[in-house]
Amino acid sequence: MTSSAKQGRRAFVKWGLASAGLPIVSQALLPVAEGQAKPDDNGARGGSTVSVRPGLQMFYREDWLGAPWLDPEPAVLLHGNLETGEIWYGWVPRMAQQFRLFRPDLPGYGHSTVPANFEWSLANLAKVVADFLYAIGVQSAHIIGAKTGGAIAMQFAATYPQRARTLVVASGPFGPVDTKLENASQQVRLGSAASKEEIAYFDKLRSQTSPDTRRDIAKVLSVVNLDDLLARITARTLIITSDRSALQSVETVLRYQPKIPNSRLLVLTSDAYHVAVANADECVTNVLAFIQESKQQA
Repeated sequence: MTSSAKQGRRAFVKWGLASAGLPIVSQALLPVAEGQAKPDDNGARGGSTVSVRPGLQMFYREDWLGAPWLDPEPAVLLHGNLETGEIWYGWVPRMAQQFRLFRPDLPGYGHSTVPANFEWSLANLAKVVADFLYAIGVQSAHIIGAKTGGAIAMQFAATYPQRARTLVVASGPFGPVDTKLENASQQVRLGSAASKEEIAYFDKLRSQTSPDTRRDIAKVLSVVNLDDLLARITARTLIITSDRSALQSVETVLRYQPKIPNSRLLVLTSDAYHVAVANADECVTNVLAFIQESKQQA
C-alpha cells in the first residue's frame, strides 16, 4: 500500500455500526434498446446523447481504459451546480482502469436539455438518474456525487437501494445551501491552490449555465433537507469533506453522516469545498480502497 493510501486510510474517522447490509444487486447489464444512445452531434467532444424522457436528452461521457474484453462494473459520477460532467477529469485516468465510468451532464447543464415542465426537486433529479441508467442499459452502479450531485446521489440511494452498489458523496450538502455561496469567488470552491486558468475555466462553466437552470436549482438547494432520507440508505457509503470547507463544517457533517447506517467519513486537509476537483487524486485513492473493501465485506 502506498504512503498516500495509508494516509488516506488513517483519515477515515467513522464507520457506522448498524447491521443493515448491502442489497443484493445483479452484476448484469440490461440490454440497450437499438438506436437509443447515439454519438453526440451537437458539438460536444467524446460523448453520446440518450433520450431519457420526452424533451429530456442526456449527454454523457463514457470511459473505460482497461482491456477491451473485460466487462467492468459501472460507476456513475454526478457533477455539482454550475458545471458539467467534464469536472471529473481528475478521476478518469485511475478510476476508468477499474470501472466503466458514466459522466452525464445533469438536466439543464452542459449539453443536456430540460423540458419546460420539468419538476425541479431532489426526488425528480434522482428519478432522472434512475431513468438515465435504464436508458443506457445499466441495472445498478456505484454512485458518486459531488456537491449538488452528492445530494442527488443520497436521494437516489435512499429511493432506489437496489440500484446503488456503493455510494460516495464528495462535499454534498445535507441542509439548505446559501445561494450567495454559488456566486462566490471560485477560490472559495476550488481552494487557494487553484490556478488562474482553472478559475477561468470554472467561471466559464458558471457563465454558460442558463439563468433558468440557475434559478430553478437554487430553489431546490435552498430547501435541502435529507434528515428523513439518511436512515434509508443501505449502500455502504463514504462521505468526503474538507477541514476548512465553506459549504459546511466538519461538525455539521458529523451531525448527519452517522445517520447513514453503513457509512464512514473522510476529512481531507483542504481549504476547498469542491474536493472532487481540488483533491481529486486523494479522493480517488480512498474511493478505490473503499469500494474494494466494501466488495470484500458485502
